Amino acid sequence: MCGATTLTWSHTICPSFHLPRPVSTREVTSFRVSCLSDQDPKDSGDECHFSDLWRSHRIRLFVFFWSFLLGEFGSRYTGSEMPVAASAIYFLNLRGDVLINRLYRDDVGGNMVDAFRTHIMQTKELGTCPVRQIGGCSFFYMRISNVYIVIVVSSNANVACAFKFVVEAVALFKSYFGGAFDEDAIRNNFVLIYELLDEIMDFGYPQNLSPEILKLYITQEGVRSPFSSKPSDRPVPNATLQVTGAVGWRREGLVYKKNEVFLDIVESVNLLMSSKGVVLRCDVTGKILMKCFLSGMPDLKLGLNDKIGLEKESQLKSRPTKSGKTIELDDVTFHQCVNLTRFNSEKTVSFVPPDGEFELMKYRITEGVNLPFKVLPTIKELGRTRMEVNVKVKSVFGAKMFALGVVVKIPVPKQTAKTSFTVTSGRAKYNAAIDCLVWKIRKFPGQTEPTLSAEVELISTMTEKKSWNRPPIQMEFQVPMFTASGLRVRFLKVWEKSGYNTVEWVRYITKAGSYEVRC
Repeated sequence: MCGATTLTWSHTICPSFHLPRPVSTREVTSFRVSCLSDQDPKDSGDECHFSDLWRSHRIRLFVFFWSFLLGEFGSRYTGSEMPVAASAIYFLNLRGDVLINRLYRDDVGGNMVDAFRTHIMQTKELGTCPVRQIGGCSFFYMRISNVYIVIVVSSNANVACAFKFVVEAVALFKSYFGGAFDEDAIRNNFVLIYELLDEIMDFGYPQNLSPEILKLYITQEGVRSPFSSKPSDRPVPNATLQVTGAVGWRREGLVYKKNEVFLDIVESVNLLMSSKGVVLRCDVTGKILMKCFLSGMPDLKLGLNDKIGLEKESQLKSRPTKSGKTIELDDVTFHQCVNLTRFNSEKTVSFVPPDGEFELMKYRITEGVNLPFKVLPTIKELGRTRMEVNVKVKSVFGAKMFALGVVVKIPVPKQTAKTSFTVTSGRAKYNAAIDCLVWKIRKFPGQTEPTLSAEVELISTMTEKKSWNRPPIQMEFQVPMFTASGLRVRFLKVWEKSGYNTVEWVRYITKAGSYEVRC
């Protein structure tokens, strides 16, 4: 019959309801629901048939609901498919003694630390891999100072989340202990650590680890090191609003005599170029750093010249995009203060900023990169005892700009005995520790081409001559007010209910990441 449906369930209510066998040692039964449609009437047997179309739709909705509820949640609690949370956390010293521990779930025993001490610490395998599996449990461990922090899980878990939790927890402890986190700090703050462990993790799931928020309702001060700096005394605002409100990263009641916003776009250029001038790899990694001194609870809106944002703005305003360079941002990550809903709809960065300095966003660009420098090397080997090195570096950015701290490292063979230089700008010397000719230019103007010429004398050896594997030329530099990606701030707007005036400062800087040219 068309539309016939068969349910497979716990007990034999009718001939088509059967009990599936358990899939877990915890005896959590996952139910299987199978829907058979367009069956042959002779094969259906005593199954339940529904002739009315509306009744068929109702039973299918019922089947979908129970298959989702019993299948998805059943498998979730069996731990066979879904990752589970941390079961316990241990703090050990270098000898393996337990300083403090906290059990969050009952699926592991209290003696799991003995397995870690026996199979990992005593076998000298601590530095091989931070993730080890012993029996049915996994151990994630990290060493901070003279303390090992070990997280134990009984099934599959998110390793990156576990290590991120450890890093954030250590930063939280340091904020309470005055910047120190070691064995003595743990022994002096047992009560405070237990209280914090109860707050930052619940049943093995990470919770709020923000020091600014936790200090609002855990006001106990830790025993600080005599070398730590004294914390600044801040008024304690409404703790309930900070914990449960939508803006937990900024406290109320901030007042500044002068309201200012500082925005820095910092980029690192990564380049690998062949000896023939062919770009093998080129990308830019950047971040937007902000420092806000604003009163009240302001709302900021940042506009960039990214392609998606400009196209979205032109659609909303029903007018064509203005001429100018647009860029495509890849791998964008935002601070938690950014309103992602508004970004998805309007493609603008809207946020309520934290007080002080923070990192607003990070990005990466792989296309349309403006290289600040071009390196043209020429290295000639004259026999076995002489070399000629000629390197020309051309600055591609504007003539009104300049680069600071330019360093060009030109590799030479290890058997170098003597060098002589001729440079048109800066200073050069031979560094035997790194086997390089180091050329330093303190201030490098734009649209210039300084050159370096050097003669290198090598030590003649009686051993068999081996071909010199030429390492690439490396560069270090900083170019203020220049971005290799072409990213620009179109606008930075500040709204606050009191309507005060603000001063916005924007600065660009490009640095060398892995900037290498093969010679």
